[in-house]
Amino acid sequence: MTQLSRVFLYAEFQVSVPFSEGVWREANPAMHTVPGLRSKTWLSGINTNSVGGFYEFDSVQNARAYATGMLSDFAKAANASLTVKLFDGDVVAEASKGMGSPYFAN
Repeated sequence: MTQLSRVFLYAEFQVSVPFSEGVWREANPAMHTVPGLRSKTWLSGINTNSVGGFYEFDSVQNARAYATGMLSDFAKAANASLTVKLFDGDVVAEASKGMGSPYFAN
């Protein structure tokens, strides 16, 4: 299997927490220590207040380690169900550049 250089991870916690409560203030400093994490865009569900994110990692291994480690631990601490999906960022590069994606800017 070819080593991917860009992996996107989508995660969502099945909870209802208004984003204004600032859960991100505690989580962000810890996430700065995650190996291979390039960026995170926080997500807050419309009319559901589910909490999630869209992440970019440098490898499948680092994305999986985060999902089964820190992310899973966050879900357990919140007593929340967790949905995680991984996506190949390399195969979609050309198509995404054509759509002006900020993840694929020069």
